[in-house]
Amino acid sequence: MAADSEQGKRDRQTGRGEQRGLDGQTGRAGWDAQRGQAHGHDKQRARAKQPAPNTRSQHDEREHLGESDEPVEDKLVEEFRSTVEEGANRLNRTWRALVITGLFGGIDVGIGLLAMLAVLDATGSKLLGGLAFGIGLYALRLAHSELFTEDFLVPINAIVAGHGTWGQLVRLWAVTLVTNLVGGWAFAWVVVAAFPAFDDVLIEAATGYMDKGLTLETAALALLAGFTITLVTRMAQGSKEGIATIANSLISGLLVVGLGMLHGALSSAVIFGAMHAGADISYLSWLVWFAWVIPLNMAGGLLMLTLPRLVRTWELVREEREALRATQGQ
Repeated sequence: MAADSEQGKRDRQTGRGEQRGLDGQTGRAGWDAQRGQAHGHDKQRARAKQPAPNTRSQHDEREHLGESDEPVEDKLVEEFRSTVEEGANRLNRTWRALVITGLFGGIDVGIGLLAMLAVLDATGSKLLGGLAFGIGLYALRLAHSELFTEDFLVPINAIVAGHGTWGQLVRLWAVTLVTNLVGGWAFAWVVVAAFPAFDDVLIEAATGYMDKGLTLETAALALLAGFTITLVTRMAQGSKEGIATIANSLISGLLVVGLGMLHGALSSAVIFGAMHAGADISYLSWLVWFAWVIPLNMAGGLLMLTLPRLVRTWELVREEREALRATQGQ
């Protein structure tokens, strides 16, 4: 009996221990389950606080991705503001500043002409000659001179943003074009006088510009010349680094001169040089050629690049106008 009672006592103790163990395991499991549920609820609440990608507005997305809350990319904002500021400066230049800037633009082109002739005479390669012509365009950038076709983008942005008038633009275009031609004519005379050995190369290049007259091919070449120079101007606004300036200048020379595009100011410098060298080209024939090349250069720059660019940044144009009106109203 005593043995039985002791055995029963041990069984009851063992049972209580096992029950406690089971209860402990059950308790831990329940705690783990509760903790997991709580963690899951926390994750759900965190996700609920974050807007779904497809519910975030375009304005919020742009502000999240860029430093500004403007409706276009930050780089375009910087470029637009830079072109408006520079365009306003160009439009408001004095007559003296306009004349000197345009004259040196023509002279810098003459430096490119000299480099092109030297390379053409040595290699016979038009592409290499065009690349060498880029030296003159690089000099033009460093000297802050201007070509007529470089004013197809920057001043237009300033005018549509309210920082200039169309009358100022006509003045800028007219003075820059005339002084580009005068500077190019004068420097071409100096080049021909200094290097008569280049006369044959110069006459051949000019004849290639003049011979075909107005055809579909030459019209397209004039359109592309205006577009290319305007594009390079826009590229220059996007980067002020020295290596980018060199690259832009060489690209311009390679494409416009190396491929034989027709550019009112650049090609005229070559034609003037050939006339000084004794080519059978009259000023009247040059003027007829010039009369259809310039409008096509303008169409290439204004319609193929400047207009689409304005459409792309029209929100910025409206904001600039509103800010200007608010300032004037104070």
